Amino acid sequence: MKFVCLLGSPREKGNSAAIANRLCRKAEEMGGEVRTFVLNKLTYRGCQGCMACKTRLDRCAVEDDLTDVLEAIRETDVLVLASPVYFWDVSSQVKAFLDRTFSFLVPDFITNPRKSRLAPGKKFVVILAQTNPDRNSFPDIFPKLDHFFNAYGFSESHLIRAFGVREPGDVAKQEDVLKMAESTAEKLFGAGQRP
Repeated sequence: MKFVCLLGSPREKGNSAAIANRLCRKAEEMGGEVRTFVLNKLTYRGCQGCMACKTRLDRCAVEDDLTDVLEAIRETDVLVLASPVYFWDVSSQVKAFLDRTFSFLVPDFITNPRKSRLAPGKKFVVILAQTNPDRNSFPDIFPKLDHFFNAYGFSESHLIRAFGVREPGDVAKQEDVLKMAESTAEKLFGAGQRP
């Protein structure tokens, strides 16, 4: 099983990355092939609104470091997207990436019941780490992401959230969150569904 992991924090060793790394290590132990991209280390632009992906190409026309990321997602079975919560949403690094996923939609996506150019059946994991300890805060982030990736044909989605983590390493004190990362990896392989 192929995994693409996108680390969306500007802090490479931040809490969202720690959770994602735990999930990916477990996936590798189970035989998964993991490819990780640290978005903050890449040079890329957001969507340019050129509509080339709807008129003359079946992919994004912008050639930059995100080109390989988008291609890797086309080929993956599982996408792991990790981000801190900044200003009530995902990081700006993730936002720019998300805009570029517009290229995954077919030209007539508004009326076409099969909206995506991607193979159906991919799995999606969202990892969010936030300073705010309130578990009821920012409830709109995951549903929005899930909606987008459902339109892209992702058939299974999982959410892992850490609350009250500010400094890098704080999530190490939340073993339940790290265990959830491992159990999510098991579920993705189907091992978590054994009686």
